[in-house]
Amino acid sequence: MRTDELIYRFKWLLDNAAAPVFKMRRQPFSPGYQAARVELITSAIDQGLLRGEQTLPAGYGIAMDERVVEYPWVFARLGDVGKMLDAGSTFNHDFLLRRPPLKGADLTIMTLAPEKRCYWHDGYSYVFGDLRKTMFADRTFDTVVSISTIEHIGLDNAMLYTGKSADAENDEGGFVPAVQEFKRILKPGGNCFISVPFGKRDNLGWYQVFDLAKVNRIVEAFAPASHRIDYFGYRRDGWTRASADELANATVYDVHSGKGWGEDRAASSRAIACLQLTA
Repeated sequence: MRTDELIYRFKWLLDNAAAPVFKMRRQPFSPGYQAARVELITSAIDQGLLRGEQTLPAGYGIAMDERVVEYPWVFARLGDVGKMLDAGSTFNHDFLLRRPPLKGADLTIMTLAPEKRCYWHDGYSYVFGDLRKTMFADRTFDTVVSISTIEHIGLDNAMLYTGKSADAENDEGGFVPAVQEFKRILKPGGNCFISVPFGKRDNLGWYQVFDLAKVNRIVEAFAPASHRIDYFGYRRDGWTRASADELANATVYDVHSGKGWGEDRAASSRAIACLQLTA
C-alpha cells in the first residue's frame, strides 16, 4: 500500500472520530466536518431525498456546503445513466462511486488536471482537458453531469487546480462554450445536469456566482427540448427549497479569502440553481 494511501486513511479515521464534535459545534470545516458531511449525503442519497418536488427536512445541512443538496438532487434524477460523463470530476469519491447507478457504470470523468486520488482500477475512465473543447465525438453520452463546475470555467484555475499561468483567465462567459459542448456530445433525449452557485452576481477570481440572467444564459446556450430548474437556499437553520426571487440577493462565503463570512455559518454558497436539461 502506498504511503499517501495510508495517510489518507489515517486522516479519515481521525475525522470520523471528530464527527460528533462537529455535530455539536457546527463550525464549517472544523474537525469532523468532512465525515459528518459524507454521512449526511449518503443517507440522503440512500433515502431518495429530493425526488420530484420533495422538500428538505427541518435543520438539514446546518453549517455544510451545497454538496449536501447537489448530490442527493442529482442522484434522485439519474435513473439509467447509460454512457455517462462527469464533467468536472465531482463524482470522483468512493462513497459516491460505490452507489447505484454509478457503481459499475460506463463512466468517464473529465477535469482540467489529474486528481490526487482516482478509481481507474474499478473500471472508470479519466480524461484531462478543457471542457470547452473536448475530444469526444458528437452524441457520445447518454448522460452529462456537471456539478459546481462551470462557474470556474474561464476564470483563474491556476490558483487551486493546475498552477499553470495559462489557466489564470478572466472570461466570465467561458461557461457558454462548455454548455454548448455538453449539448454536442449528448445523445438526443439524453439528460444534462448542471448546478451553479446562485444569487447576487459576483466574481471571486476563481469562480463566479450566477444571477438569474446567467442561469437563463445556460438554458439558451444548451437550447434544450425541455428543462427544469430547482433552487435551494441556505439560512442559519439549514438548506430549504426556495424560489429564484427569494434568493436573488444571496451571497457566498469564500473559505480561501474569508469574504462573506456570517453568523449563519454558511460553508460556501447560500443559494444554488440545479438544472436538468434534456437534449
